[in-house]
Amino acid sequence: MNDLTDHDLVVLAGGAARRLGGADKPALSVGGRPLLDRVLAACPDAATTVVVGPARPTDRAVVHALEDPPGGGPLAALDAGLRHTTTPTVLVLSADLPFLTAATVRGLLAAATRTTDAAGPGGSAAPRDGAMLRDASGRDQPLVAAYRAEPLRRALTRIRAAHGSLAGLPLRALLAELVLERVPDPTATASFDCDTWEDISAARARIREHGNVLDEWITAVKAELDIELDVDTAALLDLARDAAHGVARPAAPLTTFLIGYAAGRQDRDVQELADRAAALAHRWAAETEDASDAAGATGAEAKPAE
Repeated sequence: MNDLTDHDLVVLAGGAARRLGGADKPALSVGGRPLLDRVLAACPDAATTVVVGPARPTDRAVVHALEDPPGGGPLAALDAGLRHTTTPTVLVLSADLPFLTAATVRGLLAAATRTTDAAGPGGSAAPRDGAMLRDASGRDQPLVAAYRAEPLRRALTRIRAAHGSLAGLPLRALLAELVLERVPDPTATASFDCDTWEDISAARARIREHGNVLDEWITAVKAELDIELDVDTAALLDLARDAAHGVARPAAPLTTFLIGYAAGRQDRDVQELADRAAALAHRWAAETEDASDAAGATGAEAKPAE
């Protein structure tokens, strides 16, 4: 069985971003977080994380590298990052993938470490050289990929020998040297990258769609507060509704805050605390209803007969 945790990560975060007017693309914010941090968050298990490009603040510790020559293009940047890696498998990602997920990363790692169907020398199945995402239009995405490190190094060496340098060469020169599995991305979500301001605007709008906004917001808050906590959004929303209806509207945010505080201070289960608070809200509401019923009954008894 392959160990999917035995991998390094190389993120290419250089480039001139000409279509963005020279903006520092990896630092642009989508959903309140820099694009680079969103990519890093999708790869929490990498043994070493190398970011190739100008040094920037990041949510977690990374190794910084620069291509030689500066501005030498993606193959030169990949070579510079690869020099800092030691694991058998290397994730290679661009820094502008706002919707990349850990599930997609795991899928790439699993595909990269499987063997091909064809038998190699001696009748045994030959290992692939890696796996990359293929978007909904059928385009290969070599910067959303997992590569076996040794075949990748050998391929770069052959390309350098053939051309004298890696500078200025396109990524397709690498694809011709490797046997890669294509992993489909039928919704074009994980492979969505941000090359233009229109792309940035589209990503920011998608983050705020009804079906995404709560999960995205909670993820952003956890990253901002540097906490790791599984949040049952439905349970907390139910609790907030019960507190608002049964007590008073301001009780909703205050109650959920107290749940989080108790969970953090006492290392207790959020679901158990939410259940207890919800039960309290129901008891509170029941007492209010009982009091209203009693007041109504007393008023009816006191009313004089006509």
